[in-house]
Amino acid sequence: MKFYAVVAASPTSWESHRIAERIEQRILNSNPVMEAFGNACTLRNNNSSRFGKFIQLQLNRAQQMTGAAVQTYLLEKTRVACQASSERNFHIFYQICKGASTDERLQWHLPEGAAFSWLPNPDRTLEEDCFEVTREAMLHLGIDTPTQNNIFQPVGTHPCGSTVQCGLGHRAQCAETKIPDSTPGRAVRAPVLREGQREPGPKPHWPRRSEPGPQVLAGLLHLGNIRFADSEDEAQPCQLMGDAKCSIRTSASLLQLPEAPLLETLRIRTIRAGRQQVFRKPCSRAECDIRRDCVAKLVYARLFDWLVSVINSSICADPDSWTTFIGLLDVYGFESFPNNSLEQLCINYANEKLQQHFVAHYLRAQQEEYAVEGLEWSFVNYQDNQPCLDLLEGSPISICSLINEECRLNRPSSAAQLQTRIESALAGSPCLGHNKLSREPSFIVVHYAGPVQYHTAGLVEKNKDPVPPELTRLLQQSQDPLLKVLFPADPEEKAQEEPSGQSRAPVLTVVSKFKASLEQLLQVLHSTTPHYIRCIKPNSQGQAHTFLQEEVLSQLEACGLVETIHISAAGFPVRIPHRNFVERYELLRRLRARTSPGPHSPPPAEGRSEWSPCTEAATPQPLLQDILHTLPALTQAAAAPGDPAEASAAPVHCGRTKVFMTDSTLELLEHGRAQVLEQCARRIQGSWRRHWYCKQGRRRRAAVLIQAAIRSWLARKHVRRLHAAATVIERAWRRWRIGMAFLASKELDGVEENHLSQVPLPTGSLLLPQTQTSLLAAVIRLWPLGLVLANAAVGVRGFQRKLVVWACLQLPTGSPSSYTVQTAQGQAGVTSIRALPQGSIKFHCRKSPLPYADICPEPSPYSVTGFNQILLERDSLGPR
Repeated sequence: MKFYAVVAASPTSWESHRIAERIEQRILNSNPVMEAFGNACTLRNNNSSRFGKFIQLQLNRAQQMTGAAVQTYLLEKTRVACQASSERNFHIFYQICKGASTDERLQWHLPEGAAFSWLPNPDRTLEEDCFEVTREAMLHLGIDTPTQNNIFQPVGTHPCGSTVQCGLGHRAQCAETKIPDSTPGRAVRAPVLREGQREPGPKPHWPRRSEPGPQVLAGLLHLGNIRFADSEDEAQPCQLMGDAKCSIRTSASLLQLPEAPLLETLRIRTIRAGRQQVFRKPCSRAECDIRRDCVAKLVYARLFDWLVSVINSSICADPDSWTTFIGLLDVYGFESFPNNSLEQLCINYANEKLQQHFVAHYLRAQQEEYAVEGLEWSFVNYQDNQPCLDLLEGSPISICSLINEECRLNRPSSAAQLQTRIESALAGSPCLGHNKLSREPSFIVVHYAGPVQYHTAGLVEKNKDPVPPELTRLLQQSQDPLLKVLFPADPEEKAQEEPSGQSRAPVLTVVSKFKASLEQLLQVLHSTTPHYIRCIKPNSQGQAHTFLQEEVLSQLEACGLVETIHISAAGFPVRIPHRNFVERYELLRRLRARTSPGPHSPPPAEGRSEWSPCTEAATPQPLLQDILHTLPALTQAAAAPGDPAEASAAPVHCGRTKVFMTDSTLELLEHGRAQVLEQCARRIQGSWRRHWYCKQGRRRRAAVLIQAAIRSWLARKHVRRLHAAATVIERAWRRWRIGMAFLASKELDGVEENHLSQVPLPTGSLLLPQTQTSLLAAVIRLWPLGLVLANAAVGVRGFQRKLVVWACLQLPTGSPSSYTVQTAQGQAGVTSIRALPQGSIKFHCRKSPLPYADICPEPSPYSVTGFNQILLERDSLGPR
């Protein structure tokens, strides 16, 4: 609706733009209002339409939208008083209970936590329970807030002082004013009308004072809490149960009905015999409940019809101002519940009629396309739902005629008797079945979407839809302005209430009225060009990213798409234009190029031919023939060995502008195309791999050469660095060794001279022998070298080094002051020990260090062997 409203509204002036924008807004806002009063939550849909509607978007000669009109079909008014398990009542009842403010709830007698029998599952919250959206839509339709509070109260006084007369299509006589809203600080601007301008809809009916809440809807809720108890005496009316007295008092107050007549009408039935005789009979408990429900259904049905008329008067254009229309038909889908009654029978009957219209339109369109393309083909094998329609509406006997006949008979009808009549009269119908395991009287109708079991209990009463005259007269006594409009006191109706027995008109049943309205709808559909939109729900829980295959399949069956697929499969469902066919399947000619090229086919080396406009008429046929000649080879390749059925020629027809084929032929073509693409892909991949490997080989050889050159350069550089470092180390070592040798010789020479000159010989001592003198001289020369090796820079360190020196010297225990040991650790040069002994000193060289004198001083870190051990004794050097 929004798309059509935006596309069709293209005004040329600012004034026409404002009018078009107002019409567009009213058309779009009529939908939430009708959904609030006509939609409810069912087992499979949270926002299921419980009525059918046909919306006409009216266009003028310039294809600009000038208005719209709404037509409804078969409102499920029984839902007001009876709801199935896990289902809800109409949305508007939950909206006024959840969306109203605290003050409004008190005014409407809807306190917090109040329980109503006709309001099941009140704790379940849906996004449709938004009262503000409904109120806003009513404001755009020209219904102000005080009028909403009293459900379009029809009589009142305008704030400017002028009287607004009740009715539809009246004219306003005031200028632009602001209407006070019930919300503080908020005002509603009334639309401005020029003199002579047609009123697009009814002006809001401003009440004299702010009336208490939506009285009608709240009164119906309280009416449902009235419970009756069986009377012990049949001559006495039924008694009220529990808080029923409070409920009937509240309901009478909200509906502005007298309490005593209301209670009396619900419990006592009036029987007329002739024109003068009137009998009053108390009703049973079941009859009291039926009469109570009848009041609620009657009031709600007329309220809904009145609301539709208000919407139409608000959005409908003058018949002379529009020439064409775009119709939007939104009807209830196919329904199958555990308990199906008259409502489901009518709904599925309407779907059967629409399915037949859809199939006929589809077949007609297919046949026309085949005729235009020059194909001789007719659909002879498809399933038609005409037998089911003959069962429902056929003449002279059908299910609808039998139900209407039961309504005309002046006798009580039982469910079992109706079931027997239907099964006996329509036993030869292939679409009629019977469930032998069912305990309740019922019959089964095999629809196009599947079998549905209908229970016959209450079927006749619902079809009669009886409204006792005393109930209508009671509602005419109401002082509520809205009920006065819904139930006017018409003298013609009073005259019709007392007809003579000979001139009594036939009863107009629900099925008859629905069938008549459906015939009118089909006449409109036959005169237009239909387009179909199928809405599929992936799951019934409203969850994202959840796809339930069984539910989707059942919806496809209910929409009739499965039957459409069967019909399409009986012909040629695949239709491809010549140009697209050649562009996609021209490469199949490669399969025939090597074996048997066609006379008109170019050689494979020429590649793909280009499609030029100048040769478009002559080029397709040769190319198409070459492509189609590959089908036998593809069929034989795809057929299993020994199966002649699969090897038969694939059905395909070449029309004037399109190629017609079946799904199997399309699969063969796609399979052949995939084979050719696979061969081409393999060739491309082989060439690419060969190129890639060659390129990788060249890169590998170049990398090897570069790596060899770099390694040789690095090796030469490393050798040069090692050679330079060795030269520096060798030069430094030689310099150090020479220096150390010089220092050692100089020190030994000085020590020997000083020692020999200062030590006195003991008295009476003899001169040493020549051998002892030579040994002493050698010891004196070599002991510093032993000390140097003992105090080398490697080996043990710290305190351990001192212990080693101590052990080498083998100093005697005694006073430490008798000698002095000086070490020069960490200093450069020769490490020496200078001792000043008090007595003689004797050197013992246990191992000569001379073989190791020319070796770099790098002793083993794991041992201290090989050192000169010098013993210093206090005795003199001479013999004792």
